[in-house]
Amino acid sequence: MWVWSHISYRLYFSRNKLMTMTKTTRPAAVAGIFYPGKASELQDQINGFLNEQEVSHNQVPKALIVPHAGTIYSGSIAASAYRHLLQYRHVIRKVILLGPAHRVYLNGMALPSVDKFETPLGEVDLDTKTIKSLVEKFPQITFSDEAHAEEHSLEVQLPFLQSILASFRLIPFVVGEATAHEVAEVINNLWGRDECLILISTDLSHFHRYKKAVSLDSKTAELIESFKGDDLPDQSACGRNPVRGLLSVAGPRRMSIQRYDLRNSGDTAGTKDQVVGYGSWGLYQN
Repeated sequence: MWVWSHISYRLYFSRNKLMTMTKTTRPAAVAGIFYPGKASELQDQINGFLNEQEVSHNQVPKALIVPHAGTIYSGSIAASAYRHLLQYRHVIRKVILLGPAHRVYLNGMALPSVDKFETPLGEVDLDTKTIKSLVEKFPQITFSDEAHAEEHSLEVQLPFLQSILASFRLIPFVVGEATAHEVAEVINNLWGRDECLILISTDLSHFHRYKKAVSLDSKTAELIESFKGDDLPDQSACGRNPVRGLLSVAGPRRMSIQRYDLRNSGDTAGTKDQVVGYGSWGLYQN
């Protein structure tokens, strides 16, 4: 039996640019907590989410915004975005994943020093050459395996990617106190072509009653869809910093945005007294 935990804690660490690599694989930290720990059960669950609807689109999304709660709560909302990648599973070969820091206090953005991330579905290869060059190039980026060790906002996206994409390498960022410009600078550097997907992991409002959450999340959705990242309130989304960075890149590029889903835990598997909001969007190059 597995349950979802939304408990977070903060640990402080020094921002060293150089770290000694002690292991090459980051093991799954929240398997059996945020999602099923058995591979067969996890695969069946992910496939069930992806098959809830059919989708046909003649353009690959350049970027996705997806939630990161326990899969029984937000998996269906995340899948509403991920299923748009299915017909491009052989096109996308690199994923730039950015999610907020829940477990450590972090200035800037952190990359891991390991070679692989692991889930019950297997290992995900990291683009270690690019990761090393990014740490050397950008002062806002550091190595921190501590920031990644227990971070769920990135890990819960991996089973979806493993289930959809044929083969890909990952560049995973934990984003802390970083400005929209600092995040945008990195996204622009990694933009690439259709083979590169930008993936932002964020939940929306936290622990409001159902009606208030619906109102707050609707306003957040309107700001996202108007590319007004700078106007997002601090409590609107835990991943507001990577969202702001993406929107500051997407606006000048005249991208279009499509809302796939907007619900909360009260609509899926939770009660309506304290809900967490979830939304999913795709951004397309015109």
